[in-house]
Amino acid sequence: MSVQDLKAAYKTIMDDHFPPRMEISFVEADDSRQTLCYEKTSWLIDDVRKGLRYGENPGQEAALYRLANGNLILGEVESIQPGRHLASDVELLQSGKHPGKTNITDADNATNILRYLTEKPAAVIMKHNNPCGAAVADTLAEAYDRANMADRLAAFGGAIGLNREVDKETANLIVQNYAEVVVAPEFADGVLDIFATKKNLRVMRIGNMARLTTYAASRFVDFKSLVDGGLVAQWSYTPTTQSRADLMPAQTTYKGEDYKIDRLPTDKEYEDLLFGWLVEAGVTSNSVLYVKDGVTVGIGTGEQDRVGVAEIARDKAYRKLADRFAWEQHKQPYNTLKDAAARKEIDDEVARLKGGLIGSCMISDAFFPFRDGVEVGLREGVTAVVQPGGSMRDFEVIQACNEAKAAMVFTGQRSFKH
Repeated sequence: MSVQDLKAAYKTIMDDHFPPRMEISFVEADDSRQTLCYEKTSWLIDDVRKGLRYGENPGQEAALYRLANGNLILGEVESIQPGRHLASDVELLQSGKHPGKTNITDADNATNILRYLTEKPAAVIMKHNNPCGAAVADTLAEAYDRANMADRLAAFGGAIGLNREVDKETANLIVQNYAEVVVAPEFADGVLDIFATKKNLRVMRIGNMARLTTYAASRFVDFKSLVDGGLVAQWSYTPTTQSRADLMPAQTTYKGEDYKIDRLPTDKEYEDLLFGWLVEAGVTSNSVLYVKDGVTVGIGTGEQDRVGVAEIARDKAYRKLADRFAWEQHKQPYNTLKDAAARKEIDDEVARLKGGLIGSCMISDAFFPFRDGVEVGLREGVTAVVQPGGSMRDFEVIQACNEAKAAMVFTGQRSFKH
């Protein structure tokens, strides 16, 4: 295959042989059943009616289905009602080309996170189905700018999720970079003209995003396919901790002795801890996040050990802050900055600020099995920690935080996402 063929593969619009409708039935022992009915989603672009261009990679046929009918009740849990579409039935206002599977799943996970961040303007930039930057702020433009600068390099080619109508100020910031997708509830007059300067930018409108608060507790059946064609069906994850009152002071009993955290978080720390925990719902486990002032500072995802992922998130915080300074001061990425003196000045400042981690909060999607994981953050100046709790050695982690005069709260719920 030639280089030209390789490049052309990414522009291919594959035929798919998936049928227009799909039904999934849950059948009881007495043969009674509950059936979920789905319809295939498609869009008319340049006179071509088509659904997904391809799946995760060129060459994989794929189809997107939206829930059209049916309702599932198992025990006391009821599935989301048909017709309440988000990413499964996006309105394409601009596309350039049909979206692929990864565009849809990135947009979906952005709304998955944004449904918990409704009180303030929020922006989440997704890359490979994980957030590379997330922020809340007083204006949408500020939220986007902070999320973008949290990891400017990874944001290249990302999917941008916004929870407010996109104004011209935000749109002008977005088109300064390359993005694959922008998804929002609405777009102000003139915004689509700005986006039209980026012909391959997929602009997706989801009107239901304006009502995201009603999705915060909604459950759906989450299907995981196995390599042999089998399926795992589970109810979707919903964080039970969605307010400050849900966070519990860290405490435990070990060998008859009680251990408890000496200091509770400040008001500002509570805000960052809760923000980080809700962003965590859309991050691939095993993960650790650092958050400060309503924006992610470092995000570590999908690692095999908790110390390692805490270190990866720490190292990313250092690298991303260096790149931010290089861009702000020299309009160059740090990696291409040739001026040795300028690089040293940036390195010294990043080291002094410890990658921006001083005064930050540490978020862990599962408990720390030993104190060495939390100590990665504490050494960098982390002042507050949130984690599920429940380890046999919670007492060690509490001791580590008390020694560092850091606050810690438990959620009582793990937040794995595989």
